[in-house]
Amino acid sequence: MVIVFTDRRQARRPLPEVVAAAVEGGARTVVLREKDLPDGERADLAARLYEVIAPAGGRLLLAGREAGWADRAGFAVADGQHLAAADPWPDAPRGMVGRSCHDAGELTRAAAEGCSYATLSPVFPSRSKPGYGPPLGLDRLRGLCAHAGLPVYALGGVESADRAARCRAAGAAGVAVMGAVMRADDPAAVVKELMP
Repeated sequence: MVIVFTDRRQARRPLPEVVAAAVEGGARTVVLREKDLPDGERADLAARLYEVIAPAGGRLLLAGREAGWADRAGFAVADGQHLAAADPWPDAPRGMVGRSCHDAGELTRAAAEGCSYATLSPVFPSRSKPGYGPPLGLDRLRGLCAHAGLPVYALGGVESADRAARCRAAGAAGVAVMGAVMRADDPAAVVKELMP
């Protein structure tokens, strides 16, 4: 499985078009980031992305922990949320809840909280977040996945079929990607390449 994270600043086309292409390529889970947008704009964007994702049987997750997000027009379409490593657990979680993790302690916390999955980053150097790291590498990924207690998706610098396959061979349930899809001329082809 490939989880796609949005970043409109890196996107070569309007975000709904990039996400539509990613879904065409096989992505079925999309995390809407764009946390800097005003609530109304972000809710409208969530509704537009949901219209692209839902017909394919996919899920739209909203990044961050926002009080009352599930009740706001536009946000109500979200199938769950993706929490940052430091975000507190939501008072009333709804749907799938994932968490960004970077080490064993954060993975243990995510599993104990009942997260459906965790992303683990950065596995490789990342063009989206240069200098963020140091990269974990495949050996560390293997060890962390083996004791995680929940499905782990490798994130950070996963920009080729070879890297995606090596992450899965190291025990990752799949990969998560942002920049490679957002910057792509053909997002569908990138997602297809990263799929098992």
